[in-house]
This record gives sequence, structure tokens and C-alpha cells, in this order.
Amino acid sequence: MNSAVSRLALPLIPAARLGSSTWLLHLRYFAIAGQLVAIVVSVIIGIELQYVALLAFVGMTAITNVTYGVYLRSSDPALEPTIDGDESEGADKLQIDPERPTIDDAPKVRTLTLGLMLLDLMTLTAMLYFSGGPTNPFSFFYFVNLAVGGVMIWPRAAWSMTAVAIAGYGLLLIDSVPVPELGPTIDPDGLGLRSIGLMLAFTTCASVVTYFVTRTSGSLRAREKELRESQLAKAANRRIEALTTLAAGAAHELATPLSTIDVISRELGRHLEGVEKPASVAEDLRLIDHQLELCRHILQRMRGAAGDSMAQQWYKTTVGELIDATLEGVRDPHRVDVIDGSEDDESRTLWMPEEAVAQAIRNLIHNGLDASGSSGRVKVESRIGVQYVEFIVTDEGQGMTDEVLGRIGDPFFTTKEPGRGIGLGLYLTRNVVSQLGGSLQFSSIPGRGTSAVVKLPIANPENAPRVPVV
Repeated sequence: MNSAVSRLALPLIPAARLGSSTWLLHLRYFAIAGQLVAIVVSVIIGIELQYVALLAFVGMTAITNVTYGVYLRSSDPALEPTIDGDESEGADKLQIDPERPTIDDAPKVRTLTLGLMLLDLMTLTAMLYFSGGPTNPFSFFYFVNLAVGGVMIWPRAAWSMTAVAIAGYGLLLIDSVPVPELGPTIDPDGLGLRSIGLMLAFTTCASVVTYFVTRTSGSLRAREKELRESQLAKAANRRIEALTTLAAGAAHELATPLSTIDVISRELGRHLEGVEKPASVAEDLRLIDHQLELCRHILQRMRGAAGDSMAQQWYKTTVGELIDATLEGVRDPHRVDVIDGSEDDESRTLWMPEEAVAQAIRNLIHNGLDASGSSGRVKVESRIGVQYVEFIVTDEGQGMTDEVLGRIGDPFFTTKEPGRGIGLGLYLTRNVVSQLGGSLQFSSIPGRGTSAVVKLPIANPENAPRVPVV
């Protein structure tokens, strides 16, 4: 039953993804219907008008609107609806990704929309010209077009519509086909005081309508964007909470077997003391001990991710100290090249949660080491500005395609071989950086490696948010 409802609702979703373009389609159809009704009423009551010309303009509007609708429906296949859940499981929730742009954001569609609205203003002017000009009561529809334009298109384009409307109304004041039933033509001897007054009043009203509609529309768009960003941030926080809970559970479960391995490894080492053995065995024991120590650090961070570190304090540190803290837990540190900055830059004071930031950069270094192969190197450098500090991690890997770059940072998305990663490192790194008010950008050329740039504000500790360790 739910699946059937979902399938029936699917045709409605593309219209929703069209954004305000759908409203323009509907409004133009309503305008066409209203124009036809006005023409029919005029015929019934016996008003003599140039009906052929009027019907031609109505037909032109109808043809352009049908063409516009067909273009919108076929212009962007990426605007397909998505269903939350599998149909076999009874999907009953249709969902549209709030981050996906509507078709209104396409430059061609925006230009086409503006062109149609300007065409509607010129068509209205022409129809008024053949039906009494400014004496026609339907001349007030100029303001309807301007209000609609102020809502649907960007402000500069809305003001261009205002200019066209003012010019059209001015032309009607100069010349139009009179309709006796609507009264005498205004100022038959030319532009008199009344015509000048009407022109000034029309210009003022058109400007006021455009100004306030565009300002109100802009404020609503800004609030909608803030709400969408807030919803996305809350969803990201919920995912992080779930992941940290999972991390705490995994840390608890892994602690016992790792402790057992540690005890057995040390006992084995003591039993082999003084016993002749190959050099490789001693090297393997040292490697096991090193890896166990690394596991202990990882478990400590996993516990902290779900515990007290969620509310850790921001600390006073420096660029150099932060990089040193980052390198402490890096595997294969001999393959990491740190490009030192000037002494002033290295000693620049920073306020941030050091361990959270260090782990975020460490994740990028580890990804770079994995991408660079067994002999490749990773370069780490820093840049300091007035308000921001940047950390750049560059690897010697094979680079990434645009498709992979578009998905990088998505939870559980990874290009690593099975067993080498689950796709959470970059996701958690991006969340930490974004919660600190910074940004994470990637640039890559296939065959020439990848650069990751972490940009963080040099924050005031009084405004420091709560940031989890990853």
C-alpha cells in the first residue's frame, strides 16, 4: 500500500524540485485564462475591440508557456526524486535532498524566466494599447507582474522589469487605441498635468512595490538558507553522536583482547630472552609492541570521543606545537615532510581544541600516506593570516576524479581496499573543521596527487563551541 502511494506521488515531486518556476507556469496559465474570460465578457456586452490582435497575444503567451513547461521538465535529469527506503521494504517516505539545488539555480533557466516575465510586461502593454490604454482597469496588472518578478527573480532583474513597466505605461499615456465605453482618452492634447501626475504615481508605486518585495523575498531566502543549514548541522550532530557511541562500545569491547595480546607478547618476549633466535623474530616482537601502543592511543581517543572530550576546553597553543601534536600519533613519520614556516608564524598563538584539530589533520596525513603507496611521501605545511590559519597536506598518490571529489567526506564512502578503511575519517574531520567555523577543501589532478587544505579561524576562546575529538 505504501509503495503504491509512493509511486502515485512520484509525478508530483519533479514539480516541487522546479521551485518557483512551477509557480510562474501556473500564474501564466491563470493569466491566459483571465485574458480569455475578459475577451469573452467584452464580446458579450458588445464592446468593440481589436479581438484578432488580442487573441494573437493570448495565443503567443500560451505557446511560450507550453514550451517553457516542456523545457523545465526535460532540462535537468538530476532533479529526479529520491525515495527514503527500499521499495521492497514498503517505502512510505518521499524525500528531497535539501542540499540539491532546484532548477531555478540553473543560469539558463534564470535567464529564460526573466525573458518570459519581460515578454509578459510587453504583451500586457500591447494588449492595453489595443484596449483603451491607461483608461483600461486592467492596467493595474503591471503591479501584479512586478510583485511576482520581485519574488521569483534576483533583485537587479526585478528592477529591469520595473524599468520596462514604467516605459510601457509612459507609452500608453502618449498613445493608445481609445475605447468609448471606458471613457475619454486622457489628455488628448498631449501630456498634461494629469498625465504627468499619473506617470509620477505609477513610477513611485512600481518602485515601492519592487523595493519592498525584493527586500522581503531576500530576507525569506536568507532565513530559509539558515534554517536548512541548521537542520543539516543538527543531522550531522546526530550522526556524530551515534558514531561516538559506536566508538565507545568498540573501544570497550576491544580493550580486553588487546590487553591479552599485550600480556602474551610480553611473556613471549621474556621467554625468548637469552635464547638464540633469528633477527626477524626480535623485529616482529618490537613491531607487535609498537602496534599495540598505537592501538592503546587509538582506544584512548575513541573513549574520549564519547566522553569528556566532547566538552574539552580550548587551549592556548601555537602553530608549531599543533603540528608537533599532530605528528605524535602519525604512523610512518619518516615519510612525512614538514615545511617549517618563519619563526613568527611557528610561534603564532592559536586558541583551539588541540587534540581535536591534531586528530583531524592526522586523518588527512594517514589518508595521504595510504594514497602515496609504500614509498611515497606526504608534505605538511602551514600558512598564517590575520584571522585564519591554513594547514595543507599534499600526497604523491594517483589523484582523484571529479566524481570522487564530489563524494569525498561522505560517511562510509572510501576508495581504499576492503579492510583498510570504512570511510569515516574524512567525514569526522570535515565535521570537526566545520564546527570550528573553518573549511576543508580538496584539489586533485589524476596522476599528480591530492592536496587537502584545512582553514581554521584563530578564534576567541570566549566564543569557543563544543567540539568532539575524532
